[in-house]
Amino acid sequence: MSPKLTPKGESSRQQILEAAYQIFLEKGFHAATMRDIALRCRLTTGGVYTHFRGKDEIFEAVLAQHNPILQVLPAIQASQGDTVEALVQDAARRMVSALGMQHEALNLVFIEVVEFQGRHFNALFPVVFPQFMEIISHITSLGDELRPEISLPILVRSFFGLFFSYFLTNIVFSTQLSFDEQTLNRFVDIYLYGILVTQPDRKLQTPPSSPKALP
Repeated sequence: MSPKLTPKGESSRQQILEAAYQIFLEKGFHAATMRDIALRCRLTTGGVYTHFRGKDEIFEAVLAQHNPILQVLPAIQASQGDTVEALVQDAARRMVSALGMQHEALNLVFIEVVEFQGRHFNALFPVVFPQFMEIISHITSLGDELRPEISLPILVRSFFGLFFSYFLTNIVFSTQLSFDEQTLNRFVDIYLYGILVTQPDRKLQTPPSSPKALP
């Protein structure tokens, strides 16, 4: 167990985290140095090492404090609706709005994906995934019939993936394409009903766990 910090020690630790947060946003993880962080928070490098064993530990703490996903989840969980369509529409709107308020912190997500290949996110999986499952369970409790061959984890991934991509493309293509309430509603339609006018009467095939041996 880590020793309890004094108010002064806690203040110094927070200064380090805020300085590191800004340095990581400016330089990424690998280009940032402990000296950069120390200079930004006006401490000696040794003073920074008093609170953290190294840069990786600082990044973990920064990600835990500023992770936009952890900020978005409560917004999604507050979604309301008497039907699956209404609930998904409200959840999507809340998610996009919450992401907009975490615009700067989203850069941490890209640092994590590009420089760490999601290693720290994997550690957060036991915390994040059950909260997503609560949201999907809310959807399934409304009584609408869902396709039985689509598992709850896939519903979670497809929901977050689709509306996260809506948010990103809104940033990238906002000057070329129209992104408004109607556009978001179309994304909800795609999530719930797909893009084909006539839905094929088929079931998704689950691929085998391992390929068959060649003769």
